[in-house]
Amino acid sequence: MKNRLRSCASLINRAVRTFAEWLIQTGYKCGFLFFGRFPADQKLVIFESFFGRQYSCNPRAIYEYMRTHCPDYRLVWSADRRHEKMFAARHLMYVRRYSFRWLLLMSRAGYWVTNIRYPDWFRKPAHTVYVQTWHGTPLKKLALDLDSYPEKYKKQFIKDAAMWDILISPNTYSSRIFPHAFGFHGEMLETGYPRNDILYRKNNLPMIRRIREYCHIPEGKSVLLYAPTWRDDQNLGNEHYRYDPVLDLNAMKKAFGDRCVILLRLHYLVADQIDLSAFDGFALDVSHYEDISDLYLIADVLITDYSSVFFDYANLKRPMIFFAYDIDKYRDQLRGFYFDFEHEAPGPIVTTNEQLIETLRSVEKSAFTADRQFEGFYHRFCAFEDGHAAERVVRSVFHETSKARAHQ
Repeated sequence: MKNRLRSCASLINRAVRTFAEWLIQTGYKCGFLFFGRFPADQKLVIFESFFGRQYSCNPRAIYEYMRTHCPDYRLVWSADRRHEKMFAARHLMYVRRYSFRWLLLMSRAGYWVTNIRYPDWFRKPAHTVYVQTWHGTPLKKLALDLDSYPEKYKKQFIKDAAMWDILISPNTYSSRIFPHAFGFHGEMLETGYPRNDILYRKNNLPMIRRIREYCHIPEGKSVLLYAPTWRDDQNLGNEHYRYDPVLDLNAMKKAFGDRCVILLRLHYLVADQIDLSAFDGFALDVSHYEDISDLYLIADVLITDYSSVFFDYANLKRPMIFFAYDIDKYRDQLRGFYFDFEHEAPGPIVTTNEQLIETLRSVEKSAFTADRQFEGFYHRFCAFEDGHAAERVVRSVFHETSKARAHQ
């Protein structure tokens, strides 16, 4: 009897939550349609990075360029309520995501700049230019290219991509993939990624020292950055995923603890699922560090798997190791790749902790020199990167769009 009551109560709670969500989303839809008819503020730009949780990535780089070079624009960040303190501490102009004021600003904004897709109840006003920067060069298959993904998810992606006016592409390779992966048919700008400008403009000792000090990394110790991606088969529901650690930190500490620090940067979908208290002084959780580009600058070696971070890190021409312990499953069952990763990866692929440690020891013993394969990778994927991508985006999107609007 008790189990039946609990089951009924659970069903009722779920029904109430579903109805409440439908009611809220309907309200937002109506809000976009209603306020979208108000006079537009063509100089208002709303920025958002990873659902309002970060001040990072391509939106940040575009914002920082505009803050210096476009004083006549009003630049506002969309901030998740749980992360407002970070925006406030940086003295950024922000609005709480999903608040009434947010709805009003979003509806009247001349531009939206984001790196993720919006929920399917968003309605873009006709006067708004939606700039989608995305957040990585794809190795693993995306969205509509995944046979295993539910049709509902794909329809939501198509719906959001239909609102994109401009999509930023980091390289020609991505430009060929994005249209069929996203169902996108709008304007694509091949500019390189604005977020990588820092890797060219601030790759210097004073900047590196400043970041190391901020992260409390002792002088003289090398930095290993471990940045794996998430796994589709570890789905907990409602776009939440679990993280199953495979990296043997005990073995790593035994091998390198006297001369290295390892930074763990988990994907934003699993970033809250790690406890490193047992490895104090050796392993640091930097999953919530504002911008991974800073971490690239201080990392002597990148350890990853199939995450797009290696496309960005390649700009620094430093060693990379691919800890691909489940490569057969990931390639053949979970995602699949857009190119022959095993033959074209810009660094050694290892599948066990023992191999990883041995490879790291080899890297320690000899100075890194980019070989022919690395150079080929660099020219294929980093050709547009030169520290001026944000400038190119702003000139194309804001200056040219403003001129076009003036002539309408």
